[in-house]
Amino acid sequence: MSGRARCWIVLLVLCLAYVAGPKSRAMAGGDGYVLGMSAAFTGPSEGLGVELYRGSMAYFSFLNSHGGINGKPISIRIMDDGYQPGPAIDNTIRFLRDQEPLCLFSYVGTPTVTRILPLLKGYGGRRKLLFFPFSGAEPQREPPYDRYVFNLRASYREELAGLVDRFMSLNRKRLAVFYQADAFGRSGWDGAHRALKSHGYALVAEATYRRGARFAESMKRQVEIVMRGDPDAVLSIGSYAACAAFVRDARDMGLDVPIANVSFVGSEKMLTLLQKAGHDNGRDYTSNLVNSQVVPSYEDLSLPAVREYREFMDLFAPKVPSTAASDYVPLHYSFTSFEGFLNAKAMARILEAYDASPATGLKAAAESQSKMDIGIDVPLRFGPDRHQGLDRIYFTTVRGGKFMPMDERQWQAWQR
Repeated sequence: MSGRARCWIVLLVLCLAYVAGPKSRAMAGGDGYVLGMSAAFTGPSEGLGVELYRGSMAYFSFLNSHGGINGKPISIRIMDDGYQPGPAIDNTIRFLRDQEPLCLFSYVGTPTVTRILPLLKGYGGRRKLLFFPFSGAEPQREPPYDRYVFNLRASYREELAGLVDRFMSLNRKRLAVFYQADAFGRSGWDGAHRALKSHGYALVAEATYRRGARFAESMKRQVEIVMRGDPDAVLSIGSYAACAAFVRDARDMGLDVPIANVSFVGSEKMLTLLQKAGHDNGRDYTSNLVNSQVVPSYEDLSLPAVREYREFMDLFAPKVPSTAASDYVPLHYSFTSFEGFLNAKAMARILEAYDASPATGLKAAAESQSKMDIGIDVPLRFGPDRHQGLDRIYFTTVRGGKFMPMDERQWQAWQR
């Protein structure tokens, strides 16, 4: 055997030891912690479930490679619900019946989350907490269900209030809304209505679409309804495929006012669809867009969590679940996977506290985190009367082919 061949073999052995060794040590310390995640891993919203899961696994893979929680690895047991309430209920019942999942984690979507909330009060004598759903709706933040749910992200009311306040300051007071016709869309509509009412105004137009709409579908009827109100801006509450279709048809029909989307939309997935359509149709569909976000930008390298996120996504390259479409292309980085990463990091801190004193329970462990530093610009704050970690809203717009943080100059460009 040549010296060069021997070097390659040694290198291969070292690499295998690095990958397998820490995992083996983590497994040896205990049975581990299993989290149950029901989310959209198929269908037109699959990108949300897939990327939220991949971001979480980037952090958990790192943690497990360093021994997990006192030798106990963390894993996520995933089940697909296609962003539909019925399957989400079935999946949750299975999680509650099984001993294995310690808790529920990172469910995706208001239509699914709101329907499973009654189960959290107890099913067949079993009760489990839900941590960090990808939803800003109010039901899980209000009695009687708030005691069973811990939210990382700010609410849709807070996102819509921030957007409305901004547009009002720019003298854009004629606001219309385009929203998904279900609990998610109505939650956003309610947030927009409340925010406008606080300024003494009302919506000038509103149009809806059915959950599950695809980008290929026409949104011309919805655009026509919105245009009758002669809006200064449009607030859009929906999933990426439908919202991208609305933007495309709005621009084709001459509606060029700012269109604002809330965080659930999945910014990168929406942008990819608009860029491809723009290339095919010979026009730019990405101007005059603003997306509110509930986590900082993954481009802000001044934040330790951002640097960790990008490093771990590159190092561990979390796999796409087998349920996703065969042609699914994972995103390198995204706001969705970064939120999943932060969910995992916060969950790990809570599990550390729980592991140190399991007799007090998981709820007490979470509520003890009154000032949790996870490496972003503000700490997470939980307590007996506070089950939402963050309140801050961030605003982004398309610059250089990406959704980037907005500065005051960009806002002022929309001044009337």
